[in-house]
Amino acid sequence: MAKPSSTASAIANNLSDQTTETTAAPLDLASLREFWHTTAPYSPVRPLDSRETRYEQGKALRDLTPRESHATWTPAADRADPVATVLASNAGREESLIPLRMGRMAESPFAFLRGACAVMAGDLAHTPISGPQVVINGDAHINNFGLYGTPQRDVVIDINDFDEATLGPWEWDLKRLVASVNVAGRENGLDAEERNSAVMRCVSGYSMNAQRLMNFGVLETWSLFAYADLARHEDELKRLGIQVGNKFKAVVKKVLTKAQRTHSESLLEKVARQQADGGWRFVDDPPILTSLDDATRQKVITSLTEYGETLPPEYRIMLHRYSVADVCHRVVGVGSVGTRAYLVLLFGNGDDDPLFLQVKEAVTPAHAPYLPPLPTRVHHEGFRVIRTQRLLQSLGDPLLGCTTIDGRHYFVRQMKNLKASMPIEFLTGEPFEFWGLVCGALLARAHARTGDIAKVAGYIGKSDVFVTALADFAEAYGDQTERDHAALVEAARMGQIEAIQEEDR
Repeated sequence: MAKPSSTASAIANNLSDQTTETTAAPLDLASLREFWHTTAPYSPVRPLDSRETRYEQGKALRDLTPRESHATWTPAADRADPVATVLASNAGREESLIPLRMGRMAESPFAFLRGACAVMAGDLAHTPISGPQVVINGDAHINNFGLYGTPQRDVVIDINDFDEATLGPWEWDLKRLVASVNVAGRENGLDAEERNSAVMRCVSGYSMNAQRLMNFGVLETWSLFAYADLARHEDELKRLGIQVGNKFKAVVKKVLTKAQRTHSESLLEKVARQQADGGWRFVDDPPILTSLDDATRQKVITSLTEYGETLPPEYRIMLHRYSVADVCHRVVGVGSVGTRAYLVLLFGNGDDDPLFLQVKEAVTPAHAPYLPPLPTRVHHEGFRVIRTQRLLQSLGDPLLGCTTIDGRHYFVRQMKNLKASMPIEFLTGEPFEFWGLVCGALLARAHARTGDIAKVAGYIGKSDVFVTALADFAEAYGDQTERDHAALVEAARMGQIEAIQEEDR
């Protein structure tokens, strides 16, 4: 176990000096936002350009930002030290959990990429952008797509993490996605040619769906979703000429079965026990699941009153029929480790009717320093998260809400509701490539809900120019990620930071 030293503080302190020299994206993003991105009242008589006109407007953007320009990744001369950036992102987190976060990020380059959203945000601010903006996920790496349940108890595939979501250039999401495909591919044993093929498939999925969706009606676009049961999309896939391999079908079927078995009742068996008095309590499993002191426990419970007021009226009525049994702190993810995240156990119609709510701290998104302020009537980071989730997801969690505890912002959502992750670390060949295509297509659909997908489609075009450029970028940024990860590992080895591996606990 590496011990911290004064070097860590020095690195973090130097970051502010470095980031003040960082220049944001060269275009005036505030003036380039679409009229629907503002808080202005709806204008029912506003004239609208045709899709053909907007497609041509997108093509014209290539004159200012050639598609080939996206191929290059060269670190900025004033690039902040990546370890310093990571340490700075620990500010405000629970100090006792920071070594666990550092340990998880040190496990591999892909784990580093997942946790270092702030590092890549600073890097993307120096890359070319074409101009159109969308609500970006902000952290659209390949592991942030998965399976989850809908209010109708179906299981769909979609983006499933929105902590970093905001309004920004569409390319930033796609570049983070392709970088993650490249880095994950490296860890799965793919050579350079195979990584290139996987990334090109991913970008092709985005491009294909952008070209397709530009011809859809607005309401039709907002009504689209992807069932995890691929057989339900068989006719549409055939029409698009997309062949789904048997290996990929087998993987998705296995993950779908897992999702269908993952619900509140199954989670209850794993994390809580009924006491002699009939009440239910969480079982400590430090540092992942830990009990709270009485004061914090009461604050979390009290915060649910504010949360209830942020729900739609019909679900507010439903919430009244649940009562809290216990609250604990539960560590989740990689990048989120150290932020305050509570798990609340509630019961409704008896002991066989549990409900788990996650109350998770929401902080300023990583891309915020490089973007104009987000247009919103409510300045609350928890509200930002749930609002962007509703904008990006096709069928969202009906219990999304937000609250405040001790002046800190939180969002609230269901926990383990028919959810499952794709086993990225075990995918190679056709299943890995096809999952990348799926993620690219889903990202385009998410962007189409809040941006002008006709302009994006016009900019990308129908050739392989942009696809090839992104593959080159992904390979170069994969190299950068390996260097950054090595720097973090070295800092831990030298005792500059404390990093706890899971097996150390």
